[in-house]
Amino acid sequence: MDLAYLRAHPQHLPTFLTHQRIRETPVAGGDICDARRLTLDDGNSVFAKSWPEGAATPVPEGFFAAEAAGLRWLRAAGPVPVPEIVAELPELLALEWVEPGPPTPAAATRFGRNLAALHRAGAPAFGANWPGYIGALPQSNTPSPGPWSAWFAEHRLAPYLRRSVDNGALGSAEVELVERVMNTIDGYGGDEPPARIHGDLWPGNLLWGADGRVWLVDPAAHGGHRETDLAQLALFGGAPELSRILDGYQEVWPLADGWRERLPLHQLHLLLVHTALFGAGYRSAVSTAAGSALDG
Repeated sequence: MDLAYLRAHPQHLPTFLTHQRIRETPVAGGDICDARRLTLDDGNSVFAKSWPEGAATPVPEGFFAAEAAGLRWLRAAGPVPVPEIVAELPELLALEWVEPGPPTPAAATRFGRNLAALHRAGAPAFGANWPGYIGALPQSNTPSPGPWSAWFAEHRLAPYLRRSVDNGALGSAEVELVERVMNTIDGYGGDEPPARIHGDLWPGNLLWGADGRVWLVDPAAHGGHRETDLAQLALFGGAPELSRILDGYQEVWPLADGWRERLPLHQLHLLLVHTALFGAGYRSAVSTAAGSALDG
């Protein structure tokens, strides 16, 4: 199987994998999926991710289709490189291989400028016209004209707060803090028209390429608030060269007054996703972000 054949017959990929006709090399791919580099007969490589074999639950319906829709939507805007989809099947996704490279100041500044241009491409509404996922969890993409604050509280905070309570990850003190944030969210300012955002832009979803560019991978793409992407870049230790990313961004599309004070509010979404998925280990992070948002 070479790249041209795979593009023409993506449905044959599982058969070739089953019969070990393609060289596979495991690569880091996150906590949800199995990830591999597939080396084809013509020497080309693709990145493939699939639902773990023998997982306790089957692949959620539309899981890879949602990621593919987001990749295509971000790629269509143009400014930030996004891997091309080579094969999209219900059980796996194969993408253009991007050779990794080191983070550099120049790449970071360029990425910041390009991210601003991507956001500025906009979206017809908050949400998207395809069902969403974030991690392994469903995410409501019900389109809405806004305002952003009400949409964010209803579709990005409340569902994962409920899941985090149901699994015992959050207690009454954290619930009270998050509910106070949701009840006062329209007072934080910063409402803007919908931007075209990645939606799950923690530092692990930046792929620093050997070509000197920063690529976007693993999106939960939708029309949202541009500050959400920037806030997520600061989570979990922060992206390399984050200050240069922000400087580049501000050159192209300066952020509204008070954006730094609103970062914890935007981070609260992804932190609640983590308590919903992974449990109480992220409880203190949720509490800190909610408290900081209220103190804003």
